[in-house]
Amino acid sequence: QVQLVESGGGLVQAGGSLRLSCAASGRTFSRYAMGWFRQAPGEERELVAAISGSGRWTYYADSVKGRFTISRPNTKNTVYLQMNSLKPEDTAVYFCAARTGDIAYIRNSEYPYWGQGTQVTVSS
Repeated sequence: QVQLVESGGGLVQAGGSLRLSCAASGRTFSRYAMGWFRQAPGEERELVAAISGSGRWTYYADSVKGRFTISRPNTKNTVYLQMNSLKPEDTAVYFCAARTGDIAYIRNSEYPYWGQGTQVTVSS
């Protein structure tokens, strides 16, 4: 089992940047594929980006391609989401999720482990 703790959320103006971090417990971090999801009020939780256990494979939602980057230096048991050129529509609670595997999993239902979330608010 793995425990996940997100950090790095906050309030930023449109066009600004934030970097989210997700720290994972355990000694076998590289076995876990990771995903970042977000949920805005009244909306379904949606995938933002995903990365395989090795870091070789990544996937991005169309809405964030070219603006967000997911990364995982496996020596740190942490996955990052660098968010640039933020827009008001990026406002949401951002969650990280984990599951074993070495592909980029894109469905909520594929992830058994979730963090508590961190709020990102982008003002116009």
